[in-house]
Amino acid sequence: MRIGVVFPQTEIGADAGAVRAYGQGVEALGFRHVMAFDHVVGADPEVHRGWRGPYDVRTTFHEPMVLFGYLAALTSLELVTSIIILPQRQTALVAKQAAEVDLLSDGRLRLGVGLGWNQVEYEALGQDFTTRGRRIEEQVALMRRLWTEPSITFEGAFDKVTGAGLAPLPVQRPIPVWFGAYSPRAYRRAGRLADGWFPQMSPGPELDEAKAIVDEAAAESGRDPASLGMEGRVGWTGSAEELAELARRWREAGATHMAVNTMGAGLGSVDEHLAALETAAETLGLRRD
Repeated sequence: MRIGVVFPQTEIGADAGAVRAYGQGVEALGFRHVMAFDHVVGADPEVHRGWRGPYDVRTTFHEPMVLFGYLAALTSLELVTSIIILPQRQTALVAKQAAEVDLLSDGRLRLGVGLGWNQVEYEALGQDFTTRGRRIEEQVALMRRLWTEPSITFEGAFDKVTGAGLAPLPVQRPIPVWFGAYSPRAYRRAGRLADGWFPQMSPGPELDEAKAIVDEAAAESGRDPASLGMEGRVGWTGSAEELAELARRWREAGATHMAVNTMGAGLGSVDEHLAALETAAETLGLRRD
């Protein structure tokens, strides 16, 4: 099981030096990948009365593709979006950005995608919130063609490409696409289309039920369920024993990857995040540089 970290989007602030210190710090501790969440804009609660989303206009988010272009030059970490809200973005542009990050990182991008929940953000980006489920399926098919063919012609319900292509193509052809999923429909979509998926729960009966749906959909589509990756996420609570136990449970559940998330743990600086991750690395037996 490959162990990575969740980039502390909402707590790291706007200092580029802090981003550099974090990326190089987690690599030195022996973590294998860094995962970043995505939000382009936040809603203003003064305008959107009764706003109940977990993030708002004051919550910091670095743009993942630009962030990863920066980290590609500073580290050898695998770069993971978890997730890019794909249907609120232009398909060909995401494919181009992903190809560039993959090229600059020498094939270290894993593109996690999902539907998102924020209608305010969809509106700001000029996209239709109500068609996002159908659109993401078409988008993934189109991106995979753009990453593997020098020139394509494609006409779907949402995108049209006529005799066009990306140059340069990415190192990985195609780039691995993983899905965020938290409903039976999303589990089936992941099983049919994804290279891997990100469960939104801890190991236990709920995960077992979700994984069974993913595996069944994969098999029905003529795919080997064992070929799909699965990445668990563990929130840091300050307890090394709890972390070790959750890591054990994720391994037993069949996870191929796991990420340690230090956001929301009351850590006030990059140094504090790295200190927590140092304890996590020791607990998990990671090999330092």
